[in-house]
Amino acid sequence: MHEKLFTPGPTEVRAELLKELSTAQIHHRTEEFSSIYDDIQLNLKKLLYTNNPVFLFSSSSTGAMEAAVTNGVKNRCLNFVNGAFSNRWHQITKKNGVSCDKVEIPWDQAVKPELVEEKLNTGKYDAITVVLNETSTGLMNPIKEIGEVVKKFDDVLFLVDAVSGMAGTEIRVDDWGIDMCLAGVQKAFALPAGLTVASVSDDLLKRAEEVESNSYYFNLPLLHKYHLRSQTRTTPAIPQIFALQKQLDDIVNKEGIENRFARHREMAEFVQNWALEYFDIYAEEGYWSNTVTCIENNRGIDVNGLINTLVEKYNIRIANGYGDLKNKAFRIGHMGDLSLADIKGLLATIESILDL
Repeated sequence: MHEKLFTPGPTEVRAELLKELSTAQIHHRTEEFSSIYDDIQLNLKKLLYTNNPVFLFSSSSTGAMEAAVTNGVKNRCLNFVNGAFSNRWHQITKKNGVSCDKVEIPWDQAVKPELVEEKLNTGKYDAITVVLNETSTGLMNPIKEIGEVVKKFDDVLFLVDAVSGMAGTEIRVDDWGIDMCLAGVQKAFALPAGLTVASVSDDLLKRAEEVESNSYYFNLPLLHKYHLRSQTRTTPAIPQIFALQKQLDDIVNKEGIENRFARHREMAEFVQNWALEYFDIYAEEGYWSNTVTCIENNRGIDVNGLINTLVEKYNIRIANGYGDLKNKAFRIGHMGDLSLADIKGLLATIESILDL
């Protein structure tokens, strides 16, 4: 039986979007595909408030993270690490032989603009990586303010993992000076996994021409060459692209972008108020996520037991704490196409299980 997902990814997918996956295949070198590609570009640019091209990667978000550092770092990269996925970006950078350093920050603390400025004033770095929304901790870093700092350094590229934030919270790519903003569609987009979108700035494309990238598949200049033809460079995940086109049309033209963000804020505030009433919130106050809340297990409940009961009795799934936070916290995803009514039902069910 289907489990309703309140995990921080993958998320619930509406039946009408799943139906798009069964659309008859088309060839990816046809005018029909290019028309779909152009339509997706138009709406992605609206969603991200950008004039930059938005590439489609038929990979997990990890692939786009790899593309960012292998194409965007000429001298040295600084990775700001305050969670599992920002640490993954550092590992990706190292594994690809890209010169880098990391700044480690406690996982419950945000990356502050003052720290970014202090590190960039050394003149050692020509790129930084930051995670907008740490899925592992439910913390949202102040990307807008960090972007204002990065703008002071003409040769520094700003690379942002927005995996669990994009389509659930406002991201103004151009205004905030983001050179790559990437996200997989299996989270706040509420689509099946298998596709990642990434906006790419002119500065990043220029840097990519200067960098001797060892990647063939994740080569940004080659991807851009095909983008200019309204095509992907290699055979893409066509079923997911059909679903993405449908979902973007719904987001932009039916629900409305600002309404979508408002719905996410409403769900987040409800979960956060509930967490404060019965438990506590792991992340630093003032930096709580609009899409996932990491709830500190200060009552010593059996987190695995709660998850198993939700699955076995109610066909509902939430997530345990990630990595070192396993059993010390649990995470609730309030993103995608979920409603406030869904969230209220979930929390009432948890209350009944735990006798809160």
